Amino acid sequence: MSMGHSPHKQSVALIAGPTASGKSDLAVQLALEMEAKGQRCIVINADSAQVYRDLNVLSARPSPEEMRGIEHRLFGEWDGANPCSAADWSTRATQEIATAHAGNTLPIIVGGTGLYMRTLLDGIAPIPAIDPDIREHIRATPVEETYAALQAEDPARAAQLNPADTTRIARALEVVRSTGHSLSYWQEQKEGGIGDAVHLHPLVLLPPREILYDRCNRRFSAMLECGAVEEVEALLARNLHPNLPVMRAIGVSEIAGWLEGRWSREEAVEKGAQATRNYAKRQYTWFRRQPPQEWKRVESYYSSLDVYFGIIRL
Repeated sequence: MSMGHSPHKQSVALIAGPTASGKSDLAVQLALEMEAKGQRCIVINADSAQVYRDLNVLSARPSPEEMRGIEHRLFGEWDGANPCSAADWSTRATQEIATAHAGNTLPIIVGGTGLYMRTLLDGIAPIPAIDPDIREHIRATPVEETYAALQAEDPARAAQLNPADTTRIARALEVVRSTGHSLSYWQEQKEGGIGDAVHLHPLVLLPPREILYDRCNRRFSAMLECGAVEEVEALLARNLHPNLPVMRAIGVSEIAGWLEGRWSREEAVEKGAQATRNYAKRQYTWFRRQPPQEWKRVESYYSSLDVYFGIIRL
């Protein structure tokens, strides 16, 4: 991920961080402050759950009232039956950024999906399509066998993975068998990133963990009172494949278990809050370690806007 400083590059603001860290509110506040100074802004979603129109409540998508008149893009634009990959999102985000710049508008990217941001800025590996027969065979094989095969066929990648990480092991093995090259080989061929073509103004929100986890708990409980149950009922009625991202979103299986009588409402709340906290913890760790160290990190939402105006130069 790069952060260029050429005066000829157009600016892109980016506000990142774990769920419930205050990113969306800060993005709107920044946009309002900039528009008061004469700079038009739009907010572009970079959250892998908020892209789905089926997950309005469960993804904590900003309401029209919370948007406060600021244009928001790529929120709720994918139907849950059609998965949105990082490449899909990056293509659309690149288009939105170009359109914004053409209209003298500052794009503000906001979200918690690091893979989306990394793909947008650094590009994506041009991995050819995987042979469906190879994929089906590998995914039907026990993880112990696929890991042993990966150790033989791509030992460097196998050494980087947990032997129980079914998804990543299968992906690495299907790539090497289908293309004849390792996943690392393809990742070195990345293409399409815009990081070197823009002047990036990044800010990462990392509130104290106890505050973050408390927000996660309160958020999930509130969701059940604001339409999350109806969202899950609608998803279940569609009989979508359980492996689709929209069906694996936090809250869907927890609420579905309650609706189907497998546990109580109270257990659903506990499970949903725990899943949200676990997700926030993973995001927190990723955003603390993975982005470049020159990306400003702040622990308090209330001081972050002041910090942002201390680093952004438009």
